[in-house]
Amino acid sequence: QVQLVESGGGLVQAGDSLRLSCAASGRTFSSDTMAWFRQAPGREREFVSAFTGSDGSTYYADSVKGRFTISRDNARNTAYLQMNSLKPEDTAVYYCAARNRWVLASRASPGTYAYWGQGTQVTVSS
Repeated sequence: QVQLVESGGGLVQAGDSLRLSCAASGRTFSSDTMAWFRQAPGREREFVSAFTGSDGSTYYADSVKGRFTISRDNARNTAYLQMNSLKPEDTAVYYCAARNRWVLASRASPGTYAYWGQGTQVTVSS
């Protein structure tokens, strides 16, 4: 059974940093795409960042570019999201997701991901 388990969320002040972790079990995702999405109350789930295992490319939403960094440790089968200079508008539940490498649909579309974690809350106070 494949599981993705996020951790690292919390309550911080604007300007602070957090690092989210996503530990995968049940299969390895070293060659696949892993991504982070977030969902604020009353809003749709939105793409934050993705890492394609096939070529090591990284992608970011414009709203987080320059502040967030996605990475992965294949030995630990874990993905990370380093979030710096956090803003109140970053407040949301953050979800880790993964999909097979041969899925070619938009990496920013939640519906293209087969595996999801339970989410971790990030709250940024002003």
